Amino acid sequence: MRLRDTIICLICIILAAVLLITAGMRLDFINSQRKELKLIINEPLENAPPSLAFATVAMGAFRGLVVDMLWIRAENLKEQGQFFDAKQLAEWITTLQPRFAMVWEFQAWNMAYNISVAIPATQPLERWRWVKNGYELLRDQGIPLNPKSILLYRQLALIFQHKIAGVTDDAHEYYKLQLASSMEPLLGPADNEYFRAIAEAPTEWKQITTDDNVVLLTKALKSADRIFADDNKFVNNYLALRQNPHRFNPNAFEVINRFRGTDALKKLDIFAKSYYLRNTWKLDPVLMQQLNQTYGPVNFDDPNEHFPLDWRHADSHAIYWAVKGLQTAGKEEFSIDETNTDRIVAHSLQALFRNGKIFTYDVPSQPPSDSSSLPSSDAVQSTIIRKEIFTRPDLRMLEPYNKAVLAVLEKYKDIPKKGTYESLKIGHRNMLENALTLFYDAGNVQQAQKIYKQLRQRYPKEEYKVPLISFIRNSFREDIQRLGVNDAKERIQMKLEEGYFRYAMHDDDEAFSREKVAREIYDLYQSMYSDHERIDLPEFKRLRFFALVSFINDRQYPFNLRQNLLGRIKLERPDLFEKLIKQAEERFRQQGQTLK
Repeated sequence: MRLRDTIICLICIILAAVLLITAGMRLDFINSQRKELKLIINEPLENAPPSLAFATVAMGAFRGLVVDMLWIRAENLKEQGQFFDAKQLAEWITTLQPRFAMVWEFQAWNMAYNISVAIPATQPLERWRWVKNGYELLRDQGIPLNPKSILLYRQLALIFQHKIAGVTDDAHEYYKLQLASSMEPLLGPADNEYFRAIAEAPTEWKQITTDDNVVLLTKALKSADRIFADDNKFVNNYLALRQNPHRFNPNAFEVINRFRGTDALKKLDIFAKSYYLRNTWKLDPVLMQQLNQTYGPVNFDDPNEHFPLDWRHADSHAIYWAVKGLQTAGKEEFSIDETNTDRIVAHSLQALFRNGKIFTYDVPSQPPSDSSSLPSSDAVQSTIIRKEIFTRPDLRMLEPYNKAVLAVLEKYKDIPKKGTYESLKIGHRNMLENALTLFYDAGNVQQAQKIYKQLRQRYPKEEYKVPLISFIRNSFREDIQRLGVNDAKERIQMKLEEGYFRYAMHDDDEAFSREKVAREIYDLYQSMYSDHERIDLPEFKRLRFFALVSFINDRQYPFNLRQNLLGRIKLERPDLFEKLIKQAEERFRQQGQTLK
């Protein structure tokens, strides 16, 4: 028995040794796979104090304790207003524990909200950099490392929805303008055909270079300017060439002119924009196209057709990341983070209804000068042209909002916490009331009646038992005393637009009445909020002009009616007609530059 036991022990020892040696031989391969799959979280800290670097290495498994200490310290620094120091600690925490979603949320929020507003509003570019840093941190680092954390998708969507699309920051208009300016060159004509093309475009450089004609074009660009030699930077340089040709060798743009109108240039252009959206903005054109078809503004001529969302608008980005989070990280138990992400989709669709149309325009401004050293003629010549952004309601967004909210209500109707369901119902009812007034003010009484019918059926209230016109009058009297900036702008714009409608119908008395009401709302609002520059309304004449432009371009009104209005303006207001022509020419010129 002793010999048998000895043999068994020897065999076991030999077998264990063989297994250990085999496992050791596989260790390098396993570590390389972990690195490729980004499963290594114990990366050494860079630029950390020696004490912290030593602690993280020496404590090994006690890294969690180090993270807890850093987290407590970061929270204390934030409470003390030392946001930059808190940011540095948060960076170390993300390095120590990259799978800790809350620290990514903290880091992004700290940059986009705390650090940005610590910079004076007179430096909007610096503020914007921190807001941009905040959403890029989540988009480019936090979410790739935590793809199943709906918390991070919600926070990313919230930065776009609240910080950029909202009005809480003194520099919010600058943020909107920066986002719109960055996205506009990537959107082409921004119609359904274009978005189908970018969704179907090749995803890799090697795929586009299988086309011989495209290869001829790329080779010609490389020969014209050495900057195109690096294939990894080719797309960025190509898009820059289309926007700022003066930065490149003139021969490069000559190549573009030589290939203009060819399939090769069209294919390269579509690929470049699709590639840039995927790899820089992290926007999947396939999902963008799906969202266009689900949430895009409806075609009044064909309610079954959706136009694309305006991807210059921050709320479109908020919808994208919220939906992405729900698809990737949503769960059946409906956590508070998932509920809030659903709310972001609904609220952003509501915001697009209220402020979904974007206009950018040039505004001349004269810098302050010393009159004793600058003659008046020189002062005129020193006039600076700056861009401003203006938003107005997009009534086409009501149906997408309505369908989305009804789907969310269906999702949450049976959950134990009824407070969520009830609050969603209240929000939906209030939005329908608001939309009812806007459609009525715009002269679309038929749609207003349809909304009023839905209100009566889903949310029976004593106030809804009166005729539509009585309900409108009662609501106006109550609301006029508590208008917010968005409400005021919507009401003014819709009143002015209906005034142009009446003017086109030669109902001049009613047209004058609508403009008079719009002016009364404007004056009342300005008198109530004259000390709040951030939420101050644009000049009334500017609101009136953009209401006119919107009416002329709004296809819910018959083409002949809009032409009649233009005819009257040409005869009775030639100065205004000339301004409209210049505005149209400028729009076509900008589109032409985008297509170059």
